[in-house]
Amino acid sequence: MKKMIIAAGTGFLGNVLIEHFKKSCEQIVILTRGKSKVDGHIRYVNWDARKMTGWETELENADVLINLAGKSVDCRYTDANKKEIFDSRIDSTSVLNLAVRTCANPPQHWLNSSTATIYSHSLDKQMDETYGEIGTDFSMDVAKAWEAEFFSVETPKTLKTAMRTSIVLGKKGGALPPLKKLARFGFGGKQGSGRQFISWIHEKDFARAVEFCITQKLGGCVNVVAPEPIRNALFMRTLRTVLGVAAGVPVGKKMLEFGANIMGTETELILKSRNVVPKRLNDSGFRFVYGTLEKALHNLIR
Repeated sequence: MKKMIIAAGTGFLGNVLIEHFKKSCEQIVILTRGKSKVDGHIRYVNWDARKMTGWETELENADVLINLAGKSVDCRYTDANKKEIFDSRIDSTSVLNLAVRTCANPPQHWLNSSTATIYSHSLDKQMDETYGEIGTDFSMDVAKAWEAEFFSVETPKTLKTAMRTSIVLGKKGGALPPLKKLARFGFGGKQGSGRQFISWIHEKDFARAVEFCITQKLGGCVNVVAPEPIRNALFMRTLRTVLGVAAGVPVGKKMLEFGANIMGTETELILKSRNVVPKRLNDSGFRFVYGTLEKALHNLIR
């Protein structure tokens, strides 16, 4: 691959992708709100995620565009934060649609972030791209609007893929570091009822799945999740085992609400059951290196 563009690529997932593609891609351009700079064959270019200010010329002749822009949902759902969560996703996708359409030689493939949270809470039915149920609440409405904006503009020269990504487990970012701290402080028991499913994916399999979508030209919506969703209670028990922590205090719903208020987050991130499976990846022949939680945690922790 000659040229890859990663919009909003300075965070956790951006760094995961840079690490994965830096040896195989001749040129990586990171669109960032920070200052423009050059680091080897990686260029950082200042961009405005709401309007074109010159950065759009970087999209010319790119093989791949990946958009990771969007305010973190790890916050309180105040009216102001809800607006920023919504606007940051819709505005960046909208301006990239405009930029791609104005290119003489646009990116061949555009992969846009989406979320596995688009599916309804489910304690039994597994959600895939064909039969997954999509309901209505703040998070699902944001996800639906996000994908609608992405696919609303036809880009005849650019294949589009919406990556419905789950919780990404990584050594230096994502959900794992705070969960490790909780377990080591003795609060590594089940959270809420413990019956809710967690859909997750190892950081390396996330990057490999992105590469697979590119090489196999998978367009449309793709669930970027590990093959085995796991109930919260078993997730926490597996984490304690790998960490060598003997026991963990269960944290009930009321305590979670109290803690979430103090930490400035929402209990939905823990209590919603995301029972999502990667049907399109599996059917297309993708093979996970870290297909089980135990194997993933052993790699990330030990």
